[in-house]
Amino acid sequence: MIVNGYEIKPGANLQGAYLVGADLRGADLRGANLVGANLRGADLRGADLRGADLLDANLLDAYLWGADLEGAYLEGANVKGTILENKEESQDDKDLKIQQLEEELKKYKDTLKALLDG
Repeated sequence: MIVNGYEIKPGANLQGAYLVGADLRGADLRGANLVGANLRGADLRGADLRGADLLDANLLDAYLWGADLEGAYLEGANVKGTILENKEESQDDKDLKIQQLEEELKKYKDTLKALLDG
């Protein structure tokens, strides 16, 4: 699949890719390099992002409902406004999930800092 001139496939090098508002529903991006990618408002519902590197990626207002993020690296990613569930979910539930995701990112950051500080 080609989106905005980028080949979307497992292991793809999409570092810095401009994918604002892209339709990536069900895309297989296992292990993809999405470092610094701009995915603002992208539709990633049902996408397979297992093991993807999303370091410093912009996921502002992206749709991630049903996306598989197992093992994905999200350090520094902007996850504000991401939609993690079906739209019928309450705003409080969405806010809680965002908070949980941000807490998980903090844990990754703390672990990385501890490893680097030795």
